[in-house]
Amino acid sequence: MRWDGQRLTAERDEGTLPGLPLAGLVRTVRTPEFAGVTFHEVLCRSALNKVPDASQMPFRWTINPTRGCLHACRYCFARPTHEYLDLGPGVDFETQIVVKTNVVEVLRAELARRSWGHEHVALGTNTDPYQRVEGRYQLMPGIVTALASSGTPLSILTKGTLLRRDLPLLVDAAGQVPVGLGVSLAVGDESLQQSVEPGTPTPRARLDLIRAVREAGLPCGVMVAPVLPWLTDGADQLDDLLGRLADAGATGVTVLPLHLRGSVKPLFLGWLAEHHPQLVGRYEALYGPRASVPAEYARWLRDRTAPLLVRHGFGSSGHRSQRGEGAYPVGSIPWRQAAAPDPEVAQPTLF
Repeated sequence: MRWDGQRLTAERDEGTLPGLPLAGLVRTVRTPEFAGVTFHEVLCRSALNKVPDASQMPFRWTINPTRGCLHACRYCFARPTHEYLDLGPGVDFETQIVVKTNVVEVLRAELARRSWGHEHVALGTNTDPYQRVEGRYQLMPGIVTALASSGTPLSILTKGTLLRRDLPLLVDAAGQVPVGLGVSLAVGDESLQQSVEPGTPTPRARLDLIRAVREAGLPCGVMVAPVLPWLTDGADQLDDLLGRLADAGATGVTVLPLHLRGSVKPLFLGWLAEHHPQLVGRYEALYGPRASVPAEYARWLRDRTAPLLVRHGFGSSGHRSQRGEGAYPVGSIPWRQAAAPDPEVAQPTLF
């Protein structure tokens, strides 16, 4: 694995996978409660990741406590990042989980530097910080506390209901710095959700999470992303989901279509061939060699969702009309929470 940049110390553990290079690796762990999963505990040299200046993302710093994700979403855009570790984007991404066990200590040191500018730091931009791994390693309380106590605004995007554990801590943090919270929920049908996102909490559980966040007095934007062509882009499906999000108290909604970059495309098409074979040809024709849907489909989806967003109270405060990776719903980016809506253009805002 290419972990040389994280190398501090490493000692061989009896459970280490045969042939696995040990750069940065402290030990390899398997436990009965995570059947089929291997945790690779590493010591990181840096906790804060700089976002490239050319990125459209509305933040310049991120933290990823883990690599790989037990959510196992078939469409996950982060899957190819496992290839940088000489691991596969398929089963490896779901079962070979890299955990930065010293991330809190390293983060505290970085935040204490005089050069730190106290810029917004985003979590959940790659793999989910509240996936089930967090229940074992409990890294997020230390991360949230370190950011808030240093005066650093933060945001979290998650599918994980484990965030409820940290709501009191997040309320305290919001008294010190701006805090944005976002939940990803794009599939309202539970049977489809369990098929395409087999390791995630159910739609009902995530709706309950949104309610809990709002009852705690915190904002909660929702990413209805990705919308799956011919599977979740029906008018009735979108209308039902947006209505449920409104009832749960979501502060904003962003709707984005499926993106299939690099090795994600053949993996997703493989899932499609198994579960919805009649759609494989249509997807191949729609995407062709591209990672994104064609402009015509993107416009069609925006035209379909625009009146539904208005109907459910998200028309002027919950959706960004801009295409691409920079679109986030109101409430999930700290400094956009209180922005006044533009009467003519959908308000840009917080994946």
